Amino acid sequence: MKVSKTIKLSILAASAIVAATAAVTINAANSTESDNQNDTTQTESQKPSKRNSSGPGRVIYQDDFTNAAEQTVNGVVSVKSYATPHQQQRRSYGDEYFNDPFFEFFFGSPRRQSPQPQQQQPEEAQPRQIGLGSGVIISADGYIVTNNHVIEKAEKLEVTLNDNRNFPASVIGADPLTDLALIKIDAPDLHVIPMGNSEDLQVGEWVLAVGNPFGFTSTVTTGIVSAKARNISTTTQSPSRGNIESYIQTDAAVNSGNSGGALVNLDGELVGINAAIYSNTGTYAGCSFAIPTSIVQKVVSDLKQFGTVQRAFLGITFRELTPEFIAEKDIKGANAGIYVNEVTDRSAAKEAGLEAGDIITAINGLPTLSTAQMQEAITKFSPGDKVTITYVRDGKQQRCSATLRNNQGNTSVTRADNPSSLGATLSTPDADTLRKLGLSSGVSVGTLTDGRFKDAGIKDNFIILSINRTRVASPDQVESIYSSIRKSSDPEKVMFISGVYPNGRQAYYAVDLSD
Repeated sequence: MKVSKTIKLSILAASAIVAATAAVTINAANSTESDNQNDTTQTESQKPSKRNSSGPGRVIYQDDFTNAAEQTVNGVVSVKSYATPHQQQRRSYGDEYFNDPFFEFFFGSPRRQSPQPQQQQPEEAQPRQIGLGSGVIISADGYIVTNNHVIEKAEKLEVTLNDNRNFPASVIGADPLTDLALIKIDAPDLHVIPMGNSEDLQVGEWVLAVGNPFGFTSTVTTGIVSAKARNISTTTQSPSRGNIESYIQTDAAVNSGNSGGALVNLDGELVGINAAIYSNTGTYAGCSFAIPTSIVQKVVSDLKQFGTVQRAFLGITFRELTPEFIAEKDIKGANAGIYVNEVTDRSAAKEAGLEAGDIITAINGLPTLSTAQMQEAITKFSPGDKVTITYVRDGKQQRCSATLRNNQGNTSVTRADNPSSLGATLSTPDADTLRKLGLSSGVSVGTLTDGRFKDAGIKDNFIILSINRTRVASPDQVESIYSSIRKSSDPEKVMFISGVYPNGRQAYYAVDLSD
């Protein structure tokens, strides 16, 4: 009881201080008490960005927080994902994230309930909710940015606005490498959160996290920027997921359901998309991570225009410099940077003259002293963009220019992949064929053209019965499974297909869907 009373008193005391204080002034050590009093007499109508924007300190008013919250809560939505359960899927999608003791993606699974007696259900299973996350409205005509893991494997998406209106949403594009997705609803005149510049954020700056933790809509929490360009896998020495990690780290409280929500500054500008936490328990433990808008803007723009990200590559394998590695290699002229292990043939780096052993310290003037900074710097560019690379060789700083390329080694535009790449027309088999083969359903493969099916060895008139142990009965199901596999973050993207030919011969194929 004593502990509880102490906590309660502490909270009340903090509330009293906030209520009694008109403003909090952050000043240099040599500021006087009279300076503080003069600062607090500034008019409440001033915008936060105008208050002491230059000089040793900045006045932060309580209204800064309430105004920023008021400007943003209507621009954050709830995103529910639905999928049809299959008998073989024993565990809920997303369990792999919550079981990870170090790195929690938190799209928010629905609360688990005790099994209830159910009446006899029809054979065809109905979609059920598999996830809950947040999203940020970025255009008045309905474009919303969220996390890829919020919408991944969903067959249906439902968006709920802050005014409690519901809309079905369609996926415009998704990028597993940055864990971002762009979806759209058909609604006019929506409240938009203006896009801010994450590069202007400073460590120690106040930020607000807006989202729907545990389903509690329009929740606002506050914190400060703890670090920038944070790579969780590198910092924690945990296995890398192969993703682009260059996060804004904050101590704003976020939990399951906050994924895809907004991180905003005190001017109410979007500076990041909340994406992950670091926790041993699966709930907030003081370290939250958001994808900076420097990455978000590029990815969203590409998804909207092309349906896929136009990702640039320098064409090197690398590692971060560490004190131990510097001593081992007797490196001179750099204490931090990106050490080039290998330069790929026919790459931008090869053409620019980079060599193994070079240490890249900046790209277009932006520091690349860590893996996260390197990833963030490259992610901003597209194939065909020219950049200036600052590097150290033999202890001396040098510069070179490079024209970045795509993963095919050229600068052409990459188009979104779609089921047409399978190279086949799909249809439902006629009743006579199904009856002769003793089948209740299936999907017939028509005339084949060059594509993934033909490469895998599938022949004309093959009847698909199941894909990845999921029974299929329509072309739409095949396309849905195809899209789910392509959007997944699993590096091994394969369709394991079982079926039968009209002569009764059974066959099994593995169709590679990786790039």
